[in-house]
Amino acid sequence: MGENHFASAPSAVYGAVLLLAGIAYVILQQAIIASQGRDSLLRRAVGRDWKGKVSPLLYALAIPTAFWSPTLSQAAYVTVALIWLVPDRRIERTLGNAES
Repeated sequence: MGENHFASAPSAVYGAVLLLAGIAYVILQQAIIASQGRDSLLRRAVGRDWKGKVSPLLYALAIPTAFWSPTLSQAAYVTVALIWLVPDRRIERTLGNAES
């Protein structure tokens, strides 16, 4: 995107790549939970998984926004990155409780 001065099309394509990665994360998580059963530790750990649901939604909204305002679209991408930057202790906490 840097060589294109943050133009609309490269920003939208970047969002599409991020969206597909987010969808892959959700699919992988669901596949692991399905293989371990309904009472798996992972299912208890992720709970409602608001980060995993909000991220693809923001990406999906940012893609068409890139054609209207690339800056706003990129702000959405940064927002998702910042959401994931905050440590999530759910899995660690669930594993710690299971070992006790």
